Amino acid sequence: MLRHNTGYSEFFSHTRASTIPCIFPNPVSLQANPTGVPKISAVIITQNEEKNIGRCLDSLQGIADEILVVDSFSTDGTGAICKTKGAHFLQHIFEGHIQQKNYAASMAQHNHVLSLDADEALSEKLKQSILSAKENWDKDGYFMNRFSNYCGQWIRRCGWYPDRKLRLFDRRKGIWGGINPHDKYEMTDGSSTGFLEGDLLHYTYYSVEEHLLQADKFSSIAAAELARCGAHSSWPLIIVKPIAKFIRNYIIKLGFLDGYYGFVICKISAWETYLKYFKLKKILAGKDIKRT
Repeated sequence: MLRHNTGYSEFFSHTRASTIPCIFPNPVSLQANPTGVPKISAVIITQNEEKNIGRCLDSLQGIADEILVVDSFSTDGTGAICKTKGAHFLQHIFEGHIQQKNYAASMAQHNHVLSLDADEALSEKLKQSILSAKENWDKDGYFMNRFSNYCGQWIRRCGWYPDRKLRLFDRRKGIWGGINPHDKYEMTDGSSTGFLEGDLLHYTYYSVEEHLLQADKFSSIAAAELARCGAHSSWPLIIVKPIAKFIRNYIIKLGFLDGYYGFVICKISAWETYLKYFKLKKILAGKDIKRT
């Protein structure tokens, strides 16, 4: 178990990709690779992911030279599954998605990192693309499309596909950024990027109720982050933003073609947007958002 390093986490939470120095504490990453083919560390952050983590780890077999799981003190069987499947398992206090992913990347043995969430897995075509990139690494980072499964249905619209994510990268050329809970990897200025064929399979929610709970949780995190960044909210924003979100996803992004679950996804996404700005307004007024 690793001890929490407050200063280190604060550094990552406030530093942008264009200014990050090359600071990684793991000395193994500095060793030369005599074959010339870069070794890849697959890095995953978890908390109570026993339902998903096995599938994720299985998809990495034969692809990653190291599999590292950084866990936020799960109380289910996540740790046991990771150890059974041969992953390097560490525990670290969770301070935010961005902070945790930066910490996890820093603890990898190798500089070339494949970052996955526990509810994601590599498709067969994406596996082959990663292996090809590994043999001929000529970019600093690689994008891939994420394809999401919702309650057993693959979602092709609603703004969910193609959902381009930069998940394979040289960690010396970027940093995790964005606004919690929605992280994104930000490359340094002048870095080169490519695109990998195949899909990153994303198993989002197993029930509508699970989605509703997550939307409420994420809206609270996002509202707090927006308040910290100096954002503002008002009744016009609270009303207009969710409507615009629904129109974008359901009509412009053709969410209606995904049937019933397309409607559900677009409706909950709009509701989450409403909650985010409503909670932000309460935070700025000094009120407790837990009573929303």
